[in-house]
Amino acid sequence: MTRTTKLERGRGALGPALELVHTGRAPTRAVLTAELGVTRATAGAVAAELAALGLITVDAHPVAAEGTQGRPSHRLAIDPAGPVVLAAQVHADGFRAALVGLGGRIVATAPGCMTVGADPAHVLGEVVDSGAALLRETRRRCVGAGLAVPSAVAEPEGTALNPLHLAWDAGAPVREIFSGCLAERDIPSGLSGGPATGWTANDVNLAALAEHRHGAGRGAQHLLVVGTGHRGVGGALVSHGKLHTGSSGLALEVGHLTVDPTGRPCHCGGRGCLDVEADPLAFLEETGRRPGPEVSLLEQALELIRAEYDTDARVRAAAGTLIDRLGLGLAGLVNILNPDRIVLAGLHRALVDVDGARLRGAITERSLWGRSGELPVLPCSLRHNSLVGAAELAWQPVLDDPLRLLPA
Repeated sequence: MTRTTKLERGRGALGPALELVHTGRAPTRAVLTAELGVTRATAGAVAAELAALGLITVDAHPVAAEGTQGRPSHRLAIDPAGPVVLAAQVHADGFRAALVGLGGRIVATAPGCMTVGADPAHVLGEVVDSGAALLRETRRRCVGAGLAVPSAVAEPEGTALNPLHLAWDAGAPVREIFSGCLAERDIPSGLSGGPATGWTANDVNLAALAEHRHGAGRGAQHLLVVGTGHRGVGGALVSHGKLHTGSSGLALEVGHLTVDPTGRPCHCGGRGCLDVEADPLAFLEETGRRPGPEVSLLEQALELIRAEYDTDARVRAAAGTLIDRLGLGLAGLVNILNPDRIVLAGLHRALVDVDGARLRGAITERSLWGRSGELPVLPCSLRHNSLVGAAELAWQPVLDDPLRLLPA
């Protein structure tokens, strides 16, 4: 029997098995056997095929866990020398490109600070150039590309509908442009021999997907993620492992919840939205600090909290104001969505770190579901979760069918 025939027979189990190892839910072959509901021999064959594809490693010398009895099980892990995907994030202060392996592991990364102009092709060309340089330096095999952008992305068109903090036109065809840049620079997909498809989605949606698979959201059935990066506030819901994106990709635009009817004017035309009342710029304004051009607004806000929260009363007061506004918005979301866990990202992660009790109290006081039981409110655990989420987009075709990696 040929190897190809064996692979075809096990094809249906390869994808689910790879996803279990990818998300850390099958650290051993015994767990893989139980999760797949197959025989030990079948699980062993599936693991061996994934190892032959260069995706995972199988420990050749299994050791029984301390205090256990019975046959020791082979440990499974992502192959550290395996293929990667090109992941990128565009934000108000520039971009970051990275190579990301299975398991959400960032292999290499490079930031790019620049003014993001009105033509998406300019910054996306720089993004792909940066990614191509990383591929040359590391000599890694690329099997796809994913992009996170600070805008709702309409499906199935892949257009950025409301890039409020960028100069792009509404409806900019970012997926088409990204794919074109990849083709122009000969970034391969590793799947069919052709150029990589430029998968694109909203940055907070992707952060939520990454946290659910690899971070603080693991195990949650209804995970609410809210965060603020460089400008504005975004949110996402992962329900039963799937992103809730609405009918056309525009769900959970939480930045436009009103938390102060007499507050700052918002880009959406409203006033006092979370987008302008609980982001890094709002925090810096509350402290009376003038933002500088040297580093991003997010880095300036985080450094201020790290360096002066304990010693400067105005910094503490500004943080408290943002916590109260954020708590009001989160309470409304809890009443509507009834999540079983909340994960906060960006500047909001720092706020829950410095005074999580105040934030949890604000949510509990104003929400029915918050008062009815303990609702975990946690800081995100992935440093570059939007990048890891962008990588998840690119890895998904491989997770669906690992045999795509076989040469034609």
